[in-house]
Amino acid sequence: MKLSLGEKLVTYLVLVIFAAFALVPLLGVVITAISPSSSTSGFRMPESIELGNFVEAWDRGHFAQYIVSSVLVTVTVIVVTTVLSVMAGFAFARLKFFGSNIVFFVLLAGLLLPAEAFIIPLYFNLRSAHVTDSYWALILPQIAQSLAFGIFWMRNQFMSFPGEVIEAARLDGATDLRTLWQIIVPPSIPSIMTMCLLVAMWTWNEFLIPLVMVTQDNLRTAPLGLAFFQGQHATDYSLLAAAGIIIAAPIVVLYFFLQKRFISGMLDGISSR
Repeated sequence: MKLSLGEKLVTYLVLVIFAAFALVPLLGVVITAISPSSSTSGFRMPESIELGNFVEAWDRGHFAQYIVSSVLVTVTVIVVTTVLSVMAGFAFARLKFFGSNIVFFVLLAGLLLPAEAFIIPLYFNLRSAHVTDSYWALILPQIAQSLAFGIFWMRNQFMSFPGEVIEAARLDGATDLRTLWQIIVPPSIPSIMTMCLLVAMWTWNEFLIPLVMVTQDNLRTAPLGLAFFQGQHATDYSLLAAAGIIIAAPIVVLYFFLQKRFISGMLDGISSR
């Protein structure tokens, strides 16, 4: 249906207003980050640009180690979650087995549980398994957290895949694994990349699990390191803003390079429902 000129104007006006709500705070953070520590003054442009705030924040906050930890945890969670979600999503979408619907809805219950609801028993379970204060204590819970969404996402994607193509592959003698990885997965790359990007953002920004599970400084992730940095420099707003930009930059850059696949995957996911 073609929109009238008035409807287009209202639509663009609403989009501009929402964009302003999103961008104005970010602009304030950027201005603060490049302002000298002695002259931070809201949204006014600083008299001089101080890029040294980023170097100073990087050195004082030891963010190199924190970002390495976050990258290690995030990459591992993405890889394991993607492989398990693709295989489980295919099983729930295309393979018939006893109790599949019950198991699927039990998995979906994981989407309803916030980390605050199970973080204390989870800590004691991991401590009894002697994996606290290690990367496993950061990786395993976040894989479990992401799997419910990943399986749900991939199941919907694979259910919309043409069944005739799958049947033709089986008639040609292809096994289920070969059908999955060689026939179904390649056209589903945009949806898989969308899932990976969402899991990356959730894992990178996770704060509660690292806060509870690790005490060693070299195991802290970037958001946790930023929280400790904030406690030490509570009134130095320029350094805090610079540190916040440093921590957010990897995900922003990742989204910038994957935005086309992300949007394509989101549209495919919506259209398949």
